[in-house]
Amino acid sequence: MCPVAEIPGEPRDHRVGLGVRLLIAEDGGALRGALALRLELAAGFTVVAQVGRGDEVTPTALEVRPDVALLDIELPGLGGLDAAAELRREVPECRVLLLTTSARPGYLPRALAAGAAGLLVKDGPVEELTDAVRRVLTGETVVDPALAAAARSAGPSPLSAREREVLALAADGESAGAVARALDLPESLVRSALAAAVAKTGTGDRAEAARTARDHGWL
Repeated sequence: MCPVAEIPGEPRDHRVGLGVRLLIAEDGGALRGALALRLELAAGFTVVAQVGRGDEVTPTALEVRPDVALLDIELPGLGGLDAAAELRREVPECRVLLLTTSARPGYLPRALAAGAAGLLVKDGPVEELTDAVRRVLTGETVVDPALAAAARSAGPSPLSAREREVLALAADGESAGAVARALDLPESLVRSALAAAVAKTGTGDRAEAARTARDHGWL
């Protein structure tokens, strides 16, 4: 694997030093424990909390005040991208690194929009992860080169925020009426947004549109 790409970030108040406090969010208990063990073998790192759901990230961080949170993008309860955005609002001093197993091109712009300081491949060498943790504490934004290349080649998501919102709910089999009630929107607006999402993804129906959007990391 190539060295991670570097994107200059705005200066932060963080400073690298001893006792870097980490929070890990990963729904696989064995993977989470193994990652924690590998990180604690690195000098100056302490895993102060481990959680298995995205909706546990911010409440736990408010208690333990980590320096860096490592979040799997695909978490139950609340996805890693939404958890990252919530964490940045509630615990702004905590830097966030998102981890993924897939190079979906839409993940990078969404990760940066959520306030994450980096996006890395989850199964990469632990040395690259520890280096990324130290670098984000100095204000850098660190992105895996393959993920950066995928995002550049794919371009931005064609879907609007409203289209993503309704498509995400419809993808679970909800009818247009049910989606409208869930979002407190007119059903006509929901149908229009779903039709636009289908057209923009070049697919035949909302289920196919949702699959395509998920494959690209747009949902």
